Amino acid sequence: MVPPPRPPDPRRSHLSKAAPLLAITVLAAARHPAIEAASAPRPDVPKTWDQAAITSVTIPLATRGASPVPISADYYYRMPVRPVYRSYPVYAPAREPRGYLDSLRRLNPEIVFDAATLATETDWTKAGELVFDAPIAFEGEPLEIARLAFVRDPAWYRATGVPVTKDGIMPFARYIIRKPGVVEVGSLACAMCHTRVMPDGTVIKGAQGNFPFDRAIAALLRAKLAGSGNERAVVEEERAAQRMLFRAPWLPDDRAARSDQMSLAEILAGYEAIPPGVAARHGTGVWSPVQIPDLIGIRDRKYLDRTGLVRHRGVGDVMRYAALNQDADLLSQYGDFRPIEVVFGKMPDPEQLSRYSDEQLYALALYLYSLKPPPNPNPFDSLARRGQEVFQREGCGRCHTPPLYTSNKLTPARGFVVLERDARQLDIEPLSVGTDPALTLLTRRGTGYYKVPSLKGVWYRGPLEHNGSVAALEDWFDSRRTFGDYVPTGFRGAGVTARAIVGHPFGLGLSDSERAALIAFLRTL
Repeated sequence: MVPPPRPPDPRRSHLSKAAPLLAITVLAAARHPAIEAASAPRPDVPKTWDQAAITSVTIPLATRGASPVPISADYYYRMPVRPVYRSYPVYAPAREPRGYLDSLRRLNPEIVFDAATLATETDWTKAGELVFDAPIAFEGEPLEIARLAFVRDPAWYRATGVPVTKDGIMPFARYIIRKPGVVEVGSLACAMCHTRVMPDGTVIKGAQGNFPFDRAIAALLRAKLAGSGNERAVVEEERAAQRMLFRAPWLPDDRAARSDQMSLAEILAGYEAIPPGVAARHGTGVWSPVQIPDLIGIRDRKYLDRTGLVRHRGVGDVMRYAALNQDADLLSQYGDFRPIEVVFGKMPDPEQLSRYSDEQLYALALYLYSLKPPPNPNPFDSLARRGQEVFQREGCGRCHTPPLYTSNKLTPARGFVVLERDARQLDIEPLSVGTDPALTLLTRRGTGYYKVPSLKGVWYRGPLEHNGSVAALEDWFDSRRTFGDYVPTGFRGAGVTARAIVGHPFGLGLSDSERAALIAFLRTL
């Protein structure tokens, strides 16, 4: 995403005046940890916007002529680097310590990411968590999600269903101080989509998140309407946002174009029909949302995104993936269409935008590589052992190959013909499992493929399937889901009472006991 420019660091103009004092301090600070870190060997930080690497990191779209052409390295590196400020927890209203917000207002801005102080891989990984938690959008800006009034209002939590931890923290947004005495709510950090609050109130960082993202957008639109009273203005602003985020005008059935004919009530219904764990992220759409990915285990994945859009060849590609998703893919050229121009009217000057530094992205990638799954409460007992036998007998390991429980291949969507060039250059499992192809054929992220997902950690994830249509494994292995009168337990879509969840017939013919055993085994992974 591309937030507006950040205010300058208020301390920057004083640095040159303080140089003599700093020199004296350095001489007097023998063996200080920060000084030792500055003299430590610097890691080989990859260049994020290496032109050849960034051009080849994405695989072609199903509509080849619309495949994204990224901005130049010159443009990218002229975008100012956003500082990473110290952030503070947001508490649910009834759980906030007395005087907490007033105490924050007495604090000054503090920039906490400084690559010069990072000496070891552990240091870089810890700094990467700061980047993971760092918001990039703020109240009053075009990409705001949460407001101070929202996070302090019990009605917002009831309306959206935002979960809180056992300590009363709402972990999806953070308080930020960018100006002395001013406390802001920051959002759109990596953590916003990739933090999961479990039923017992514990938190899994990096997991498929369960912040009700789209319901929060609906709440924001309602607040805008209440504040202005101008429904037409709110609708037009939202339509423009959806054109930038979702439109794929080269497609004969561009689902994102539907909002141009919809009322505000219909748009709100579309957002509110998307459950937590699923999101209409940019490049998909309200009518074709995507399951939020689990980033735990990303180090072993060969393709990223549900549609396998991004190659993963090493830490540099994780950096590029983050840069594209948080900053720059709205700047790419898709045939004759450049999303950012919908709002700006033209390609903006890079100085108007912001980005991560290479060092911030490197630290973030190391943090993502370090993520571990939580302790699995499901025992590998006799039932699970029988389920493992079913797994092996049914040939599930062909696509969900141990020990990663994925073949790390792409599988073509129903109706998509694999091109000879793809067969040579990509790792493709020629079998199509027949699931709904809309996400990968009718959106901006559509490659014609789905990646074979890993089954590791499936016990803490949900909803399941590429668009989150089913809430749990029991629903996935229920043969009734393939009938038109089935009521999906996950994403259904606005105005939909029942629809078939087609495809992936494997496991649907098992007996009740075999199905229970297989599910028990899968939950031990």
